[in-house]
Amino acid sequence: MDRQAKITELICKVAKKDISLAPDESLFESGLLDSFALTDLVAAIELEFGLKIPDSDLSPRKFETLERIEAYLDSRK
Repeated sequence: MDRQAKITELICKVAKKDISLAPDESLFESGLLDSFALTDLVAAIELEFGLKIPDSDLSPRKFETLERIEAYLDSRK
């Protein structure tokens, strides 16, 4: 499973919805996630990818789309 598919799976699990996402679709504007769900998503990403995301990075803007989540993960390497 590629990384984008894994991230989509995590989003579906947190949102409790089975959906398909465009890479540039806003997770917040679509109503799929809110600020409370963001912390759950970040925790799931930390667990899945074995990293620690600092509280200062808990911004909806950094995790707004699949593309931005992937860019964030790339920046953490």
